[in-house]
Amino acid sequence: MTDLKLHMPALARHEGVWDGMYRYYDAEGNKTDEHASRLVCRITGDDAVPYHQTNNYSWADGKTEVRDFKTTYSFGRIIFDNELIYGWCTEIPADDFHRTLMLYWQRKGEEGLELYEMIQLSDCGNLRNRVWHWYRKGVLIQRTLIDEKRASHNWQQITGDSFAGEPLDA
Repeated sequence: MTDLKLHMPALARHEGVWDGMYRYYDAEGNKTDEHASRLVCRITGDDAVPYHQTNNYSWADGKTEVRDFKTTYSFGRIIFDNELIYGWCTEIPADDFHRTLMLYWQRKGEEGLELYEMIQLSDCGNLRNRVWHWYRKGVLIQRTLIDEKRASHNWQQITGDSFAGEPLDA
């Protein structure tokens, strides 16, 4: 059995429910989009799917979107492989403070589109900041900045098809 909390302790610190804001910028730094988010990050204890993340997005105009990411674990990485992306997440051993995760993924069906993401967790564990760099055939085309606050450690209390806005116990 893979104990993800043992093998990836920095990732385990992200377990819970996170509310935030995604802001998208083109390569020249002009804002092109933004939306609110609620992410549910689960360490499941299931070898087949040791980490499971559900992203709930909502825009000011009422548009909503839900993306679900189930992973496998291999050699210090969780692996994402679904209809949207293929990629991985790993901890950064050189980070003496154990605050940093690094992700890489390719968008399926979008030739040459790759993303790198860095996630920084605050020392208190209740704030995190993320940045995505989007590349098409090696050229930067976009950045996404994400600021999040932990809404709850208890993801198990989430029910229903959409988690956005449900009241949570801290």
